[in-house]
Amino acid sequence: MKDTNDPVEIGGASDKPAAGAEGPEELRRQIEETRSQLGDTVEELAAKADVKGRAKARGAELKDKASEAGHTVQGKAAQAGHVVQEKATEAGHVVQEKATEAGHVVQEKATRAGHAVQERVPQPVRDAATAVVQAGLRNPKPVLIAGAGVVVAAGLLRRRHNGHR
Repeated sequence: MKDTNDPVEIGGASDKPAAGAEGPEELRRQIEETRSQLGDTVEELAAKADVKGRAKARGAELKDKASEAGHTVQGKAAQAGHVVQEKATEAGHVVQEKATEAGHVVQEKATRAGHAVQERVPQPVRDAATAVVQAGLRNPKPVLIAGAGVVVAAGLLRRRHNGHR
């Protein structure tokens, strides 16, 4: 068993005065230096022994990294959303342009067909049709009833023509 008066080794040095200490001032300086080194060593050991503190520090570090990664992903998702929105807008404009073109084509063909029919129908028939349309605009109820009758009659004729009775 060690005697409490035996010198204790700290960092390879003993409590005995270092060889070559010249006077009490040099000895005090060496003691102060040894105390400083001992304090640093104790702080290092305490930090290594503080598992809870190290775990908290590591947790905070990982939380910061995760938050940063989340912000990065969020930024990239927003950017991708803007790109998709731009593409959809562009596609919408293309569809709108095509629909407008198709509408003009249909309108032009309908106008040509109307002119062709108008040219081939005799004037008395055109006058009668105009009179019927004007009368229908003034009193639409009889025209609707007559139109419904025409639709029913056409349906019946079609069924008979196809062999159904």
